Amino acid sequence: MLSSRLSILALTTTLALVGCSGGASSPDSESSEGQSSARTGSQSQAGPQSEGQTDLSDPAKADPADYRDEAEDIVGDFSDEELAGSLIIGTWEDANTQTAVDMVEQNHLGGVIVMGYNLSENPTTEQVTDMTEQISAARTQGQPVSIGVDQEGGPVSRLSTAALPFPPLMALAAADDSELVTEATTVQAANLTDLGFSIDFAPDADVTTGPDDVTINVRSAGTDHKDAAEVVADAVDGYRAGGVASSAKHFPGHGRLGVDSHESLPVSKKSIEELEDTDLLPFKSAVEADVPMVMMGHIGLPDAKTTPATLNDKAYSALRDTLGFDGVITTDALNMKAVPQNLEGGETVKALAAGADIALMPPDSSAAQKAIVAAMGDGTLEKDDLVEKSERVVAMQLATADAQKAVQSDGESGNSADSDEDQQKVLTEVAEKSLTVLRGECSFAGTDAISIVGGSEEEQADLRQAAEDVGLEVGSGGTSVSLSPKTSAEVAVGTAAPWTMRSTSAATAVTAYDSNPYALKAVAKWLKGDLEATGTLPADYDGSDKAPDCG
Repeated sequence: MLSSRLSILALTTTLALVGCSGGASSPDSESSEGQSSARTGSQSQAGPQSEGQTDLSDPAKADPADYRDEAEDIVGDFSDEELAGSLIIGTWEDANTQTAVDMVEQNHLGGVIVMGYNLSENPTTEQVTDMTEQISAARTQGQPVSIGVDQEGGPVSRLSTAALPFPPLMALAAADDSELVTEATTVQAANLTDLGFSIDFAPDADVTTGPDDVTINVRSAGTDHKDAAEVVADAVDGYRAGGVASSAKHFPGHGRLGVDSHESLPVSKKSIEELEDTDLLPFKSAVEADVPMVMMGHIGLPDAKTTPATLNDKAYSALRDTLGFDGVITTDALNMKAVPQNLEGGETVKALAAGADIALMPPDSSAAQKAIVAAMGDGTLEKDDLVEKSERVVAMQLATADAQKAVQSDGESGNSADSDEDQQKVLTEVAEKSLTVLRGECSFAGTDAISIVGGSEEEQADLRQAAEDVGLEVGSGGTSVSLSPKTSAEVAVGTAAPWTMRSTSAATAVTAYDSNPYALKAVAKWLKGDLEATGTLPADYDGSDKAPDCG
């Protein structure tokens, strides 16, 4: 247990002091290249945009409610075009940052989201911070420019090599350590703050059903609603301490659905009322933890099978009334196939009319802004309602800007040890505590040599490197280790959802939930006999009863 657990804020501010080096591509990386530029990028994000606020020393105390008066003043000066744009977080399709800058300037957007296709194949910290600096500078007065990202960890990590390699939420759940979950997400948020991001569309508050869940699976904290709720709340605490605005998603719950909303509209068999004591629990816990934003999912409901919740006023009312949520509600990406496309901004108008505060990634941000202005003119949208929405959004943005200033200010005072070392400790502890035995005995005797079979060439090479780093001989002899359930071996190692290894014939199987360098190094240490796999399996599924209780 790290001594920094005595003060999560102390760790957070230390991370802001130095920044991150090239995404910490290996657990033993000592490189500091790009740290100065990372610092500069985060400072431009939390620049002098919030006036009249008292000095804030604790980022966790940056409450949007305290910024409503300032937000009212800012929004009160908006033209109709500025008001319309303030409710949009746009997207662009290439790696040209100027495109994003032009969108913000010309359409007065509230912000943009950075996707993997906006970056080079292996982006560096310097490249990403240069991007966020340019976008942030597109507007320096009034409403801050939000720069968001889907950086959950694991399979949803848009920043690739530019950010720290975090595992998915299920790995954090498997570690079965509330303080570690908060500490890890604090580190992740501080990393994003350093890179110039103000919103992370995480954590995933969906409760997975296991193998039938084609979309969420390992992104979820698990199959138990109450356990998932605790993990989600802990994660929200961490994101807030690290300075970014988090967003619990995808209300009212995508984990039990067998259709991917990126491709078509999934329909829930249960109403929101029927989900209140199950799937809604993680969202309730997020709200109770003061999550600043909740994402509405593209999910049909029993009484509205052809209408996604993002366009359904009853879904928004349930979030407001049932959960008592008074923060910002964003849609899921409006360019997904679950939402009618080619409406020339009509999808954005429908979402705002239904109850959304932010239209995320409309197919055409310019058309969306113009459609909002036109809808104000013809009465489809009430201007007073849009003003209220914009005030919520701007208050959240102002609070986030001040929270990030607090992270940076305390970090610059040098309150604790070297940040790179702390990052590695946290990532290592997450990897080691989450390693979970799926089959066999809790204790593994260890071996001096292994042969690696199955899986992709990249994963084989990564495991080979991790094994050699801990002193294992890797070749054609020794204990056979398979990275695929389809390839026979003495030991099977999973790097995704635990149920993906159900069919393995190996007598011993473990899962690391991810294939990042820290996860694979934990596997290597376990194979050598230097580490006990103490992770708690956070999912029940057909075959999970073979997993021993090693926690």
